[in-house]
Amino acid sequence: MATQTTAIEHMSTENNITTLNQYLENQTDTNGLARLHALRSTVTLGNLIPPTVSFESRGLALVVGNASSLSSFSQSIADDIRDRIVLLCNEAGATLSNPAEGMTLFFSSDVKIDGFLGSFLVTLTRNGALQNLAQIAFGREYFDLIVDLTEKGIHAAQLPPLGYHAVGRGLVTAADASEVVIETVGTFDKPKFFRLDNERCAHVSRGLEGCTRCIDTCPADALSSIEQTITINPYLCQGMGSCATACPTEAISYALPDPENTQHFVFDLIQRYRQQGGEVPAILFYAEADEDTLVAAMSSLPNNTIPVRLEELASVGLDTWLNALVYGASQVILAMAPNLHAKTRHVLEQELLVASSFLSDLNIERDRIALKALDTFSSLTQYSNALMTHPEKLTGTKREKLCQALDLLSAQSAQTLTASLVPQNAPYGRVNVKTDECTLCMGCVAVCPTDALLAIGSHPGMTFREQDCVQCGLCETSCPESVITLEPRYNWDTETRQQRETLYEEEAAKCTSCGKPFAPVSMVNMLIEKLQNHSHFEGDAIKRLSMCEDCRVRDIVAETMISNPEKQMKV
Repeated sequence: MATQTTAIEHMSTENNITTLNQYLENQTDTNGLARLHALRSTVTLGNLIPPTVSFESRGLALVVGNASSLSSFSQSIADDIRDRIVLLCNEAGATLSNPAEGMTLFFSSDVKIDGFLGSFLVTLTRNGALQNLAQIAFGREYFDLIVDLTEKGIHAAQLPPLGYHAVGRGLVTAADASEVVIETVGTFDKPKFFRLDNERCAHVSRGLEGCTRCIDTCPADALSSIEQTITINPYLCQGMGSCATACPTEAISYALPDPENTQHFVFDLIQRYRQQGGEVPAILFYAEADEDTLVAAMSSLPNNTIPVRLEELASVGLDTWLNALVYGASQVILAMAPNLHAKTRHVLEQELLVASSFLSDLNIERDRIALKALDTFSSLTQYSNALMTHPEKLTGTKREKLCQALDLLSAQSAQTLTASLVPQNAPYGRVNVKTDECTLCMGCVAVCPTDALLAIGSHPGMTFREQDCVQCGLCETSCPESVITLEPRYNWDTETRQQRETLYEEEAAKCTSCGKPFAPVSMVNMLIEKLQNHSHFEGDAIKRLSMCEDCRVRDIVAETMISNPEKQMKV
């Protein structure tokens, strides 16, 4: 089910929409009025009731830290909730000088915390045994909430789970954590931010590991490989979007909204802005949580800058940024908050490296796509021209739209490009095969997740389509002869990039018994060479390697009958 939402509603939450409206309405020049019209009149589709996950909390909380921090924090806890608070001192041999009354106190320097709001498993070592602290304190399996006062944090995730308040790491203040402990009682719902399609995933195939981009980039540690399958824990996921942006195959895609809706939304914004006389629009992407800070920073930017709210800044990537330039944006600005998690920032910076490489190849200024801190907008280079204005929305998969955008930008460029290098780990390139050593075993074809490699079918051989290759490395890993290598690059020739080329083919060996084609000649020759001295292939037995399967079986049965008359009688 879906509901229509105007662009200003899409940009703002109910609590701060007035502030943003006020700023926009105060800009009365031509560009400011065109922007206001575009934002008010552009409509997008959003989920009325998105899929959610639910958390249950009774407010049972663990506060962990050293003696000094526990003594101080315990004084801020209201008397009427102290019976549901447990203190855990992780400082060996310490004593609390001034603890608040009514709370249970434990000591342990060996503590492990896993879980999420309503289901935190806290284990510690006491008297040499591993024990469940919630069972000891409350007679139940889990704590609902954690207040972590330790400087480095017991939970290692850059973005701790919901219900985990990392005061010692500076992610939340002690006062806010104390207030949240009081209020977090009841049932709480959170959207499911992503769609996962393991059929498209390039992580594992036939037991071999390939791409791990999504796991490496999640600041909440919500992704893992379980039984060789990428799994997202919906209770840990907080929708940062870095996994979807890093995923080259769209096995993971952002769902609130999906990038295609965002791209169409940007197209409509630019169209309506221009229809009202607005000139040279720039697109500013920002995260919803940064909106209050953005309003103050907007004064550093001209009124041709159109802000577009995202759930999270990394929920869209290179394909969306390039689409905006193709649709007529003079530049794309990514508004970065100072508290952006390191993994999320790394994903954006990696995408920017690739974007800069493409733009540089096209002789386009690299900072047409720029990641800027909110307090540095005044130093932003601004452009008075758009690169182009494509009159139609791009369609297709994430990769197809990215390639379409690059083709359009390339057509506008004076550069004559064939193929160019890309930054390390960029998911673009080709597969090269040493054909004189390849036996066409088809192991590479079997593991390819995108069908970039396919068998010819009518005879031994394989084909390759470069636009589909994400450089996951599965083909290289699977090759028993080690004759496959990856070549990271971007092929600017649309025709050769999209066409399916024959990497290697040969005639099929014909069965020496019945004449039926059954295997690549090179494979048969390789097997004969390697097995000719094996005890199982002495004498005429080696000839079976030149037979098809049916004839090989018949030959083995016939030999058995001759050498074993008892079996012949039974037959």
